[in-house]
Amino acid sequence: MSSANTGIAQPLARYAAWRRAGDFIFLSGVIAVDPAAKRIVRGYDDIPAEAATLLGRTGEFSSDIKEGPILAQSWAVLDSIRQTVESAGGQMSDVFKLVQYFRNLDHFPHYSRVRKLFFPGEPPASTVVEVSAMLPTPEILIEVEATAYLPLR
Repeated sequence: MSSANTGIAQPLARYAAWRRAGDFIFLSGVIAVDPAAKRIVRGYDDIPAEAATLLGRTGEFSSDIKEGPILAQSWAVLDSIRQTVESAGGQMSDVFKLVQYFRNLDHFPHYSRVRKLFFPGEPPASTVVEVSAMLPTPEILIEVEATAYLPLR
């Protein structure tokens, strides 16, 4: 893992962002944060404009402030997983298992819309859990861990 890969999942503490075990890649839980900038994704303004448009940014404050945080965090987490899997030599279709942790299960339908953009074909096996809190702050709405099958070549 190279530090030049700034888009890949980076740990916020002393643990591995991902590890290979044989033909499997295990990712630690990924949250919507840029550790280098120490910035949490809080809404559409914190992701690329093209992604915000794709996710449905309306430009209407009342709509965007309600859905923007979970949609933007979902996109940021899944894009970080994509970049991490690609840095290991794989692609999103190699991801076969996701564990998704939500602060509020009412956010799942929004996340599910975003997940379909990253997994347009067969979706991975999935576990969804509601939790009372996540590190480092209550602003974190979702954390996702992923497992990919990536045979050694």
